[in-house]
Amino acid sequence: MSNIGLIIEEKAADIGNFLVGRLLPFREKRAVGPFVFIDHMGPAKLSEYQNLDVGPHPHIGLSTLTYLMEGSIFHRDSLGSAVEISPGAVNWMTAGKGVVHSERTPEYLRSSSKSLHGFQIWVGLPKGQEQIEPSFSHTEASAIPTWEMDGANFKLIAGEVFGRRSPVPVLSPLYFLEIKSKNAVTLDIGAHLFGEVGMYVVEGSVILDSQEMGTKQLIIAKNATLCEFEMRENTTILLFGGEPFEEERYIFWNFVSSEKEIIEQAKRDWHDQDPEAFPKVIGDDGDYIRLPKSILKNR
Repeated sequence: MSNIGLIIEEKAADIGNFLVGRLLPFREKRAVGPFVFIDHMGPAKLSEYQNLDVGPHPHIGLSTLTYLMEGSIFHRDSLGSAVEISPGAVNWMTAGKGVVHSERTPEYLRSSSKSLHGFQIWVGLPKGQEQIEPSFSHTEASAIPTWEMDGANFKLIAGEVFGRRSPVPVLSPLYFLEIKSKNAVTLDIGAHLFGEVGMYVVEGSVILDSQEMGTKQLIIAKNATLCEFEMRENTTILLFGGEPFEEERYIFWNFVSSEKEIIEQAKRDWHDQDPEAFPKVIGDDGDYIRLPKSILKNR
């Protein structure tokens, strides 16, 4: 019997001046464990005239996880964080009751050719922590746990699994793994996983239940404990998942919450540029991203 519950095709989404591949949310699957949103950036080659410029924008009720395989992004936020993220490192920002941040090509790369490849991910917060104070954490690539097992190389980007724990300060039971194989290998790792699990093929291909899966596909398993698959040569995959929340998480624009009224208040606060709810990004005077008119209600 097949353990493939759902296959989601990556679809294009515009984040301003850059196209990304959106994996979650999907109409038939709004979340995988606590993961509620995943954008795949690139791989893309940018000319000296092309830069990533995501201006100041707000979040509530979630943590953002930024992980790059190529290129660099400079992060600034309303907490005063100013950090360049490079391949292999992890930016983890917990929005809680409200934070504002921007993501741009670093100044020293803006006039030269460059590449960009990575993932922007949102993780919902547990019910009792959706309105906590915002925080930011940067973890260097050298601090991320890595190991070899059954002929494949594992990297635990976030969470706790396989008896290992990433230093990224997650707030609920989850895991986010990168697995690479130079040669063809078969992995049977279901005994180490829990909750819901999704697999994304970054490069190469995998064989699941006699089906070959390539890039730009998110595969959702019916049962994480039955996770067995073959990786072809020169394949890289991401495995992510964990325990789902009991309560539904609503997503409107950049806001996530288990309560719709909290989202409605966030809409009003951002539209009105309330400095108490959403302080300015320190060090980024660029134009902020307006609330889409299509989602502004009750004014």
